[in-house]
Amino acid sequence: MRLPEAPVAASRWQRPSPERRRGRALFGGLHFSSSCVADTMRNLKLLYAREHGPVPALGSPQCFCLRADQGTLLIGSEYGILELDPAIRGVTNEISLTVDGFLPEDGSGHIVGIEDLPDQECVCVATAAGDVILCNLSTKQLECVGSVDTGLTTMSWSPDQELVLLVTGQQTLIMMTKDFEPITEREIHQDDFGEGKFITVGWGKKETQFHGSEGKQAAHRKQTEVPPASSSDDGRPRVTWRGDGQFVAVSAICPQTGARKVRVWSRELVLQSTSEPIPGLEQALAWKPSGSLIASTQEKPNKHDVVFFEKNGLVHGEFTLPFQKGQAKVNELLWNLDSTILAVWLEDLKKEKNSGTNTYVQLWTVGNYHWYLKQSLHFGSAEKSQLVSLRWDPEIPRRLHALCRGWHALCYDWHWSTDRSTGEESRLVASVAVIDGDKVLVTAFQHSVLPPPLCTFPLQLQQAVNQVAFHPDPAKSADLAVLDASNRISIYRVGDGTVKDPTVTLGGSGFKASVETPHLEKTYRVEVCGGSKQVNPLALRLFTWLQDDTFLAVSQGQLATHSVIHHLTGGPEAEGGCLHLRLSVPVDGDVISLCYNPKTSAVALQLADGRILKYLCEAPTPALEPWTSRSGSAVRFPSPCVQTALAVIGGEEAILGLTERCRFFINDVEVASNITSFAIYDEFLLVTTHSHACQCVSLRDTSLKVLQAGFSSSSTPNETLRKVERGSRIVTVVPQDTKLILQMPRGNLETVHHRALVLAQIRKWLDRLMFKEAFECMRKLRINLNLLYDHNPKVFLENVETFIKQIDSVNYINLFFTELKEEDFTKTMYPSPVSSNVQLQQCPDQKKVDLICDAMRAAMENINPQKYCLSILTSHVKKSTPELEIALQKVHELRETVSPAAEGVTAEAALKYLLFLVDVNELYDHSLGTYDFDLVVMVAEKSQKDPKEYLPFLNTLRKMETNYQHYTIDKYLKRYKKALCHLSKCGPEHFSEFLNLVKDQKLYNEALKLYPPDTPEHKAVGSAFGEHLNQKHLYEQAGLIFARCGAFERALDAFLSSGSWQLALCMASRLGYTADQLAGLARSLAGKLGEQKKHAEAAILLEQYAQDYEEAVLLLLEGTIWEEALRLIHKYGRLDILETSFKPAILEAQRNYLVFLESQKTTFTRHRKRLLVVRELKEQARQGLLDDETPNCLEADLISETSSIVTASDMSGKYSHSNSRISARSSKNRRKAERKQHSLKEGSPLEDLALLEALGENIRTTENMKGEVHSLLKGLVLFGYDELARELQQALEEALQLIERSLPEIWTTDLQQNPANPVLGPNSTANSIMAAYQQQRIAAPAVQDAELLIPPKLNKNIQWKLNLLQ
Repeated sequence: MRLPEAPVAASRWQRPSPERRRGRALFGGLHFSSSCVADTMRNLKLLYAREHGPVPALGSPQCFCLRADQGTLLIGSEYGILELDPAIRGVTNEISLTVDGFLPEDGSGHIVGIEDLPDQECVCVATAAGDVILCNLSTKQLECVGSVDTGLTTMSWSPDQELVLLVTGQQTLIMMTKDFEPITEREIHQDDFGEGKFITVGWGKKETQFHGSEGKQAAHRKQTEVPPASSSDDGRPRVTWRGDGQFVAVSAICPQTGARKVRVWSRELVLQSTSEPIPGLEQALAWKPSGSLIASTQEKPNKHDVVFFEKNGLVHGEFTLPFQKGQAKVNELLWNLDSTILAVWLEDLKKEKNSGTNTYVQLWTVGNYHWYLKQSLHFGSAEKSQLVSLRWDPEIPRRLHALCRGWHALCYDWHWSTDRSTGEESRLVASVAVIDGDKVLVTAFQHSVLPPPLCTFPLQLQQAVNQVAFHPDPAKSADLAVLDASNRISIYRVGDGTVKDPTVTLGGSGFKASVETPHLEKTYRVEVCGGSKQVNPLALRLFTWLQDDTFLAVSQGQLATHSVIHHLTGGPEAEGGCLHLRLSVPVDGDVISLCYNPKTSAVALQLADGRILKYLCEAPTPALEPWTSRSGSAVRFPSPCVQTALAVIGGEEAILGLTERCRFFINDVEVASNITSFAIYDEFLLVTTHSHACQCVSLRDTSLKVLQAGFSSSSTPNETLRKVERGSRIVTVVPQDTKLILQMPRGNLETVHHRALVLAQIRKWLDRLMFKEAFECMRKLRINLNLLYDHNPKVFLENVETFIKQIDSVNYINLFFTELKEEDFTKTMYPSPVSSNVQLQQCPDQKKVDLICDAMRAAMENINPQKYCLSILTSHVKKSTPELEIALQKVHELRETVSPAAEGVTAEAALKYLLFLVDVNELYDHSLGTYDFDLVVMVAEKSQKDPKEYLPFLNTLRKMETNYQHYTIDKYLKRYKKALCHLSKCGPEHFSEFLNLVKDQKLYNEALKLYPPDTPEHKAVGSAFGEHLNQKHLYEQAGLIFARCGAFERALDAFLSSGSWQLALCMASRLGYTADQLAGLARSLAGKLGEQKKHAEAAILLEQYAQDYEEAVLLLLEGTIWEEALRLIHKYGRLDILETSFKPAILEAQRNYLVFLESQKTTFTRHRKRLLVVRELKEQARQGLLDDETPNCLEADLISETSSIVTASDMSGKYSHSNSRISARSSKNRRKAERKQHSLKEGSPLEDLALLEALGENIRTTENMKGEVHSLLKGLVLFGYDELARELQQALEEALQLIERSLPEIWTTDLQQNPANPVLGPNSTANSIMAAYQQQRIAAPAVQDAELLIPPKLNKNIQWKLNLLQ
């Protein structure tokens, strides 16, 4: 290479300043939302296609590159370069290379490479003559940075644009920096293999090596020479860089053999490896950006393949192109940015002179080791539509740019889309269509889940397929419409079973499914965008099936940013097999998505700027209007969405959208930002997230706010959320089933049964009385069978026979019985997502399990008791109180049956099953309780019991009298009540045993019922019962029993012990006591009553039975019963007692009350003041804590543990341990400890509570004095002691007024609220919150008496004062 000398270069070349340099993202630093995953169940859907041109320019285009920062195309021709701006559809810049002689003026020049250099703000152009030119587009200044005498064939820049590789006409490689400083120069053709040469260790011989499918004869086959490259090879070297720019691969024709070889070089042009000899290797070369494989093409004897090389030069896989050998040649291969799509640029080989060649572009993807042809672009044979250059966008992964010879520039944007059928009816097969060249692989997931590339049936077409659409009608959702590369629409219908289409073959690779296949009904041509004159092969996009013969499609409008909606109709109007264009509606904007809701017949369009339009397709004149929300505002997505759908949310139809960056919108509200895929099924929205979870939410009776909150709190585990494998995406949901099909990143499919879908489907089946389907689903997916009843108890009980007939399996019915629990599972384990109007069970007083067992047993006995014998036994055993005796009796009946029914079971089998449900020892005891020894022996034989043990016992029982036998069995089984009943029938000789059993088991009440009241046995039992009650200190009840049995003496003693003086006097009367005996008895009773402070009752005894009214008066005066004492004094005319006893007594009482009231007031005032001091100290301590100060003053000891953290922790340690010790002490010590806990000692921990308790007791005592003082006041006034009465009345009134005034001060409003709640708010600090928490933790056990915090009630309705004293 001839370069300018250093001084000249320095004068002609200036490096751009750092301020003007613009960074360019390296491949390794790019992060795309669409990761490199296998998209086996998805197709490439064209979002939009733009066509620009033709452009008025000289010559014809040769190559182009992209200016990503400007959004323009730089096109090179034989006369120069021009810049095309697609936004204005015009040329913004044009630079001629013929003026300075870089290209000849006759148009024979050729540009071999063009590259935009944003860092240097110029374009680098290489010509075939050998010049490397920098063109400044702003100043239009040209600078030749160097030239090569032998010319250039290729110029290739590294992905980071730090290096440039030139291939010269002498087959040499020149590596240069971005400043065009040569690094090294190498010959392309090297004899050496490279640094990665394989090392042979000399093990084995060629004859002993494994040769795969070629067999052993391959070891003796002579290696044939590689034939030279085909005549269609242009002979030019090809250069491709790895994505990180560390290696570069060069494909060139070897001058010795004439065949192509691929060599891999490092950045320093050090040879790494050379490909193995590949016969038929062609010119196309493309290194996968992810760095794993190098793609090229190979022409084989009977096919044309795309082959892949590893970096070491070895072949690693291939796939076959869909045409015959010699039919077409591959010009170029191009990988897109994220390595998921391989573009193949082909053209037909000319067969005759002057015949045009067809050019194609095919887009291939791989999944599960199978290559799918997803899109095929047929550019035709017209001169203007022939491709001259093809490139993927360097920033947008699935954007492809194409340049045609007629100066037409095309731009395509694709995204991944799953083409699935819609509808929720059970007869639908949940079809998913996958495009694979001229085949459509259809999988019916309702019948089977097939790993791709297998399918249920393929549809074979004549041309490559580009788009697939399913019929929107749920009744016809298995019908397909296929749009192929020749713009023909093929309609496939399902329904006519007599028509067999040879192009549709059921199954593949040995697989077959019983599913109805579609047949080709008709084929239409589509000519709406210029017909054969159009250049864009994908003029129609977003192909949508509306009705039977009505379709929608979108194409580009007259302007680049406009679109046109085409309303196409078929049927009788389609003349000559061409779809009739009903009308075309222009749209001001690029339509990038179109979705249709068959339920509401709504069509929504999304424009590139995020606007949503509604297409009124059913109007007489279809039109467009903005999509509005419930509030009336126009809906607009904040970011363009690649997947959209319509759904009814809470009664409002909304549009859902998912962006490339996983942002999920409902109308214009972003509800989540981590959604990877979504699908609408029935009333559910299913999404997968980046957190590897699948969430299923109901759209019925909900709102956007609820959905947004649900997605934000998706970490909360519930039935709507379940974990899935990392990178899972939704494929489809099987209608009227529970299957959710997910695709994993590696391409395989998995079926999950989402709990929300499962429960919803089970509820639907139960509402339709489809018990069998619900039961089988619940059994398979481990759903608790209680839901069968709990979903709607009333309906279940009304259809029990239907349930049994549908299940029709004894084992399944027994399984249902064994899972029954009293719990209502619709409120605990499976709560309904929406409120339901389910009827409650008919008998709420009866237990659920008993209700079901009884209802099902009655139904089974009605249907076929022999068939369901085991289930009937289970219904007896499963009841809350197992009816084992009844179950055993049924087994015994089976044993007595001579010939069991054909569907029935034998007694042996029934007993064996019963032993499976019940413990054998328990069953033995219950069989013994039936008194049927044959049944006992039958059960014992099935147990592990030793016959030497139970046979002698049974023989002994057989010898006994029947009643005594039953008594012995019941006593053995500890059924003492039954044993008592049987023993009472055994005669008087066994009465002593009867009485002992009564005393041992304390069955006195039951024993008294077994004998008539007048019998000696009844009286004997009663006497024993009375003694028992006496021992329990229930003397009054014992006296009643003794009196009923005629034991009046013992009854009298019992009544005397209980203090029941009225009943004691009755018993004395029954015993015939004399007057003196009654008087003595009365005096004895009066003494006991006086000790019990029952002065009025004692006075009655003394007056009426002892005839001692003077002692009675003294007792009444002692008890301050003034009015009754006055009555007796005047009754017996003993007025002298007034002077000797009555008046001194009332005067003494007046003085005592005054002293007591003064003491109460003094104590009340002292406690009240002390309480205020304690509360003030607590508040000071709390404020000190808020200021991070610990109280160290002497008063700190007075603070209760609710005031500071330090004290709280100390008190916690002190009292928590002491309480644990107290709990083990006696009740007396416990009460003593509780009294100590509320100590009035100053400084005690709970002094404030003790003061509240003391004040409350003081108030209640004072309040209770009203009645006593009122009676005393009347006595004082009666005898003229008005001043004393007035003094007493005033003293009590002052005490009550003091109490009333102090109540709000003692029991404040804050105290009556919960004082343990933490103090939170804007003014709180960490310390204050911690202190409040400590208060709550420590004070909670201290404030266990809530009544201390409630002020005592003062009864103002009591009229205790005398108005005459005021």
